[in-house]
Amino acid sequence: MENLMFCYQCEQTFGGKGCTKSGVCGKIPEIANLQDLLIYQLKGISCYARPLIEAGKNIDKDIVKFVENCLFTTLTNVNFDAEAHVRLLKESQRIKEAIREQAPEGEYAQAAAYTLSETKEDMLKDSIIAGIMYDQNLDEDIRSLRSTVLYGLKGISAYGHQARFIGYQDDEVDHMYFLGLEATTNDKLTLEDMIRMTMRIGETSVQVMKLLDEANTTRFQNPSPHKVNVNRKKGPFIIVSGHDLHDLEMLLEQTKGKGINIYTHGEMLPSHGYPELKKYKHLVGNFGSAWQNQQKEFDGIPGCILMTTNCLMKPRDTYKDRIFTTSVVGWDGVTHIGAKEDGSKDFHEVIEKALELGGFPEEEDKQEILVGFGHHETLSHAEDIVKAVKDGAIRHFFLIGGCDGARPGRSYYTDFAQMVPKDCVILTLACGKYRFNKLDFGTVAGLPRLLDVGQCNDAYSAIRIATALADVFETDVNSLPLTIVLSWYEQKAVADLLALLSLGIKGMYLGPSLPAFLSPDVFQYLVDTFNIKPISTPEDDLKAALKQAVL
Repeated sequence: MENLMFCYQCEQTFGGKGCTKSGVCGKIPEIANLQDLLIYQLKGISCYARPLIEAGKNIDKDIVKFVENCLFTTLTNVNFDAEAHVRLLKESQRIKEAIREQAPEGEYAQAAAYTLSETKEDMLKDSIIAGIMYDQNLDEDIRSLRSTVLYGLKGISAYGHQARFIGYQDDEVDHMYFLGLEATTNDKLTLEDMIRMTMRIGETSVQVMKLLDEANTTRFQNPSPHKVNVNRKKGPFIIVSGHDLHDLEMLLEQTKGKGINIYTHGEMLPSHGYPELKKYKHLVGNFGSAWQNQQKEFDGIPGCILMTTNCLMKPRDTYKDRIFTTSVVGWDGVTHIGAKEDGSKDFHEVIEKALELGGFPEEEDKQEILVGFGHHETLSHAEDIVKAVKDGAIRHFFLIGGCDGARPGRSYYTDFAQMVPKDCVILTLACGKYRFNKLDFGTVAGLPRLLDVGQCNDAYSAIRIATALADVFETDVNSLPLTIVLSWYEQKAVADLLALLSLGIKGMYLGPSLPAFLSPDVFQYLVDTFNIKPISTPEDDLKAALKQAVL
């Protein structure tokens, strides 16, 4: 209670327990406490929304969009702008009062009754009631599951936001924002109730990833294999980071014929596999590596950076004048590109700055990596894969993916991938792939041994691939020669993990450390029910994995 803040939603939380003075991510107490209060307001809105949903009513889509955006705003490494949070808080009070008028009479949680203070200073004073640890008498397992539900919803909101931006939404997903948030305030819910809600969040995560997959593959077509240059080209440039393909598409369209090279960064790398994006010839390659290296990689470069979603780190002064944010991303003092009423964006400031800076003076020799193995492409080789497994050419599949991060211990994933025998296939996704995606793994049975499935939301592609293969072999996913090795950092990884658990997938390895918000009893439940295993050493884990199912 005497701490300046308390946050334990990401893997790098201080001491593996919680950030109490400032966030390892760069979040200061002011932002942390405003975010706590914003989540508290969303819980209050959800208390009133739940009986309306149960009565068969749909919540106004503008309210859904607001709640979704606020959840995404508070996800790790997204928004560090205090005034942006104050604006959202004021809007949350207006929405809460409006939905309160529609809700039936009854008893509601304290979050519903709370009235937002007028000034930022008073909001910060009030924020103590919204803190994770405020109720010292709350059962630790209930607190753990409430946090798991909340963080799963934050991950879902990131995917829902991307899908909604290109015109796709799902009423069941939209309703779960409110039902899940309300559950985190409901003292009547038992431990068993909260476990069921956690699994419902996992089911919703599968739904929203399926929705986003449909959105992306309909608008940009199914990804196909594409070699991506990871070295620099001469000339002006803009680096696009984050996850939002539609932002990239708009920028590509606005930079056509202007002599500007566009590079992807971080989780935008899979963009190169989509036909409707790779058709732009000035989408020339990928710059740098995973998000946690951006301060070093962006340091003083003669070009611009556009952050479309997380993960944003504190911009250094050497490039603060040339980094731009859009969507829910923000940092105090960084130029933000907002959307117009029709959803379009004007990137002329970014374009003009890139031309002014001049870009890289010299060309580097080309070095290429391969992307574009989503479920459609990979399963187009299903007949060859099945034959290779039956003939013994392919012994085992490893899904090695998830979030990357700066904490020591992540070399485990590089070492593991390098130790995987040459008669095995490695599937990878999300930014964890940067630990090994520039290494040459060769081929097996005529296929690349390393298949880049896509972004973190493309865990859905991995699920589709695994279930399709299970169907062909007339078995279930847990009986396949498949081992899932996950690295987690933030809340989208929580949503992905819950998605896999909701499908009954067992025996996954999780690292590099266990989430601080999982109480010992809750983690033991996951071990007992799903055989989740904390990573140990690459040698021991690989040896154990290869003893698994053989078809």
